[in-house]
Amino acid sequence: MTVRRIRTAAATAALLTGVAACSAPGDSEVGGGGDSVVIGVASEPDTLSPLLGYGKDGNSKVFDGLLARGADLTLRPALAKTLPEITDNGLTYTYTLRDGVTFSDGEPLTSADVVFTYETILDAKTNNTSRSELDAIKRVRADGDDKVVFTLKYPYAPFAGRTVLPVVPEHIAKGQDPNTGSLNTEPVGTGPYVLAAWSKGEKLTFKANPGYWGGAPKVKKVTMAVIKDDDVRATRLRSGDLDGAVLPPNLAATFKSDGAKKTYQAKTYDFRAVTLPEGNKITADRAIRRALDAAVDRRGMVDTILDGAGRPAYGPLPVDAPWFAKGIEREQDLGEAQRILDDAGWKAGDSGIRVKNGRRASFTLLYPSGDKVRQDHALAYASDAKKAGIEVKVESATWEVIEPRMKDDAVLAGFGSNGDPDYGLYTLLHSSLAGDGFNNMARYRDPVVDKALDTGRRSADTATRKAAYDELQRELVKNPGYTFLTHIHHVYVLADRWGDGLTTQVEPHEHGFASGPWWNLETWQPEK
Repeated sequence: MTVRRIRTAAATAALLTGVAACSAPGDSEVGGGGDSVVIGVASEPDTLSPLLGYGKDGNSKVFDGLLARGADLTLRPALAKTLPEITDNGLTYTYTLRDGVTFSDGEPLTSADVVFTYETILDAKTNNTSRSELDAIKRVRADGDDKVVFTLKYPYAPFAGRTVLPVVPEHIAKGQDPNTGSLNTEPVGTGPYVLAAWSKGEKLTFKANPGYWGGAPKVKKVTMAVIKDDDVRATRLRSGDLDGAVLPPNLAATFKSDGAKKTYQAKTYDFRAVTLPEGNKITADRAIRRALDAAVDRRGMVDTILDGAGRPAYGPLPVDAPWFAKGIEREQDLGEAQRILDDAGWKAGDSGIRVKNGRRASFTLLYPSGDKVRQDHALAYASDAKKAGIEVKVESATWEVIEPRMKDDAVLAGFGSNGDPDYGLYTLLHSSLAGDGFNNMARYRDPVVDKALDTGRRSADTATRKAAYDELQRELVKNPGYTFLTHIHHVYVLADRWGDGLTTQVEPHEHGFASGPWWNLETWQPEK
């Protein structure tokens, strides 16, 4: 899921449900216009600096990476002229920069900017909790002003996809502390938009970059209104105060009869799961973990909580992903859950809650305040667990309260990275990242899973990697450090005045800010 997370823009949107409810955008913004758009999102970033993780998976409106992803997630050139030249058996990647690209302050992009960006992120003094994603890099160097050469420690098959990471200007960032410098709130990039204003807790306003190398955007002004409450966001959209918004499925469904708006549903790698921390003697018990996995009604959650806008999650990868291990699908089986607990010595107590060696099968499950979808998942999970004799005490809290408690208490969390399985699974499961902020939140440790993750990361052979990730997913069924519940679709509603060509991508957990049908907003052609 992803996570403190330095709190990147994407990351904050991923785990948090937002900050303060937004005051209305100015009157000139209401209803947008032919060349402006107002979008309602659930949360705002803490930083706009790629050095701390902002935009690391692409789609930043202020910055560009060497590469970008199209609608189908296929890699395409961005700041680089072409896809990289790969030599030395996959250990060397050479990128040639596009001619004539400038930052929004007019300074030219050079290879030194790229080198500075990657070296700063890899520096342990930089508070970027996604650093492990670039572990394969041994060295990055400039070859003249227009070429960048990456040398890897080992063949890392999905490396090109890591170079969607945004590039920052060395001439501005070099003299700053990357953790506290002005780049965090006053970004300067090569992207299609420039930050014009940021009212914390309310809105971020962007204006088109007239010197954008891809051509000046037709949509000249973009306002991201930060509106924590789902119902308020829907009301503001209905009143015309917003042009579009990300909404839960049940609220999006209320716009079906509105002919002036379109609904877009994006498939995702985004899943909801319950962390089962190793530090808690109940949730660390393998019999308890397996019983919870058997007791949960995943299909019921999809049908009732998500209104069908999702899929059961049998592990961290969605069932239609190419890396999904076929055959691990499983239905609710309360009889199996009870047998597992019986065999492990968990006996039914007077209250119906099982007991072993004087200890009750009881633990606390936290979920972030204000997140109705997670609340409903948590309550359904607790209801299913009780049928097997396990007490789950559901409690809401802010992330500031949850974070210090998540080493001992279960959390209804969200994770998921699209594309290559290494992108999401390593930070979710590898024991080396146990307790590293929101990485490996459950502090999960399993040598079989670690070996599979290391094999998948360090092998260039597709068959070898597929076998490793299959083994990993099967081991998670035997020893689930998380109870995987659902993969959710992201639902967006947008005013119908930009034609029929808008698309969504297959999205990661992070969404809302630079995802949805506005992922490529710089290419929109207003029609109405």
